Amino acid sequence: MRIAIHTLGCKVNQYETQALEQELLRRGHELVDFESKADAYIVNTCSVTAVSDKKSRQMLRRARARNPEAVVAACGCYSQTHPDEAAALDVDVLAGTNDRAGFLDLVERAAAEKTHIVHLDDALRRREFEVLPAGGMAARTRAMLKVEDGCVNFCSYCIIPYARGPVRSLPLAEAERQVRALAAEGYRELVLTGIEISSYGKDLGPGVSLIDLLELVCRTAPDLRLRLGSLEPRTVTPAFCERAARLPSLCPHFHLSLQSGCDATLRRMNRRYDTARYLTSCELLRAHFDDPAITTDLITGFPGETEAEFAETLAFIERCAFADMHIFPYSVRPGTRAADMPQVEKAVKEARAARAAALARELQADYLGRCVGRTLSVLFEGAETDGSAGHAPNYAEVQVAQPGLQNQVRPVRITRSDGQRLYGEVME
Repeated sequence: MRIAIHTLGCKVNQYETQALEQELLRRGHELVDFESKADAYIVNTCSVTAVSDKKSRQMLRRARARNPEAVVAACGCYSQTHPDEAAALDVDVLAGTNDRAGFLDLVERAAAEKTHIVHLDDALRRREFEVLPAGGMAARTRAMLKVEDGCVNFCSYCIIPYARGPVRSLPLAEAERQVRALAAEGYRELVLTGIEISSYGKDLGPGVSLIDLLELVCRTAPDLRLRLGSLEPRTVTPAFCERAARLPSLCPHFHLSLQSGCDATLRRMNRRYDTARYLTSCELLRAHFDDPAITTDLITGFPGETEAEFAETLAFIERCAFADMHIFPYSVRPGTRAADMPQVEKAVKEARAARAAALARELQADYLGRCVGRTLSVLFEGAETDGSAGHAPNYAEVQVAQPGLQNQVRPVRITRSDGQRLYGEVME
């Protein structure tokens, strides 16, 4: 069959789509663009916000309009948490966030039998980690490895624990096998991803945690650069930093989820740390790594946020001196506790996001400015019109005038910054 896939949402969804693509090719199907006419359309949905729900519905409708005779299949978080809404969109196969191989069996069955199939489980009852093939479909530069699924934090604004279930971890032996295979395939960098990778190992028994996994990966493939996904700040302890700092292939880029720089707001969010603990994490990383890039996420206009609370957040952001930030105005997520709290006006949320973004640009420019004059090891990923571009270990984007460097790691002397990316010369 000619099969098209559209993916919404996070890196975990992207990873799972890559696994679906690999399995479809193995089964002899042809992958086509989602805007093309296909025999089957798969939408890997997202439900992190109400806007994500809307986009998921739009893509399912678009698939049906593209070819009314095709099989339209939905998987992912939206179909897991809102099955009745998804079913009302005339989908042929409705599945959730588990058993990807079984899901493709259902797509093939629906095409052969011209039937409608609903196959959903109770995410909160899951206990086994679903092992999927790692890697990607693009040039062999950077691969992702999903090492964890599920979350039990139950932040007041988030529905994902209900979509993904409890914490499940990739066993260490399977992680070693997949890392070894990725290194043999020629990948140069590995990104560990998951719904909440800080919880890695909690289901594997005592003595297994994220740092144990990092050490295993670095032993197994010492030439493979290792990059981490988002971390919960409490992961960063003195012991974690001492062990992590001894791993030469670990990239000094740490994305610590913040969401707010005000303790009162963090309590309403049901986050499990306060600003003092968060700042301790930043200080520990800077004490153990040479000017690491610390990046974060921020939600502005969370329910009940006052102007004084937002002012606290701005001051805290400046104190943390982030290298980059992802900033989002709060979006109501029906089905969460935050949806029933007193809401901040849309214009206020957006204005605060703009103010935070302006400060974030200043902090990013400051961080990149400190990189000028240094020599950084750059993994080049693609061609530019006038050279090559890639990322340094701190995830700063670097451009050079020399073409033809894709999938190479080269030392680059940084000569200037425009506040958003770095420019330099390849050292021969």
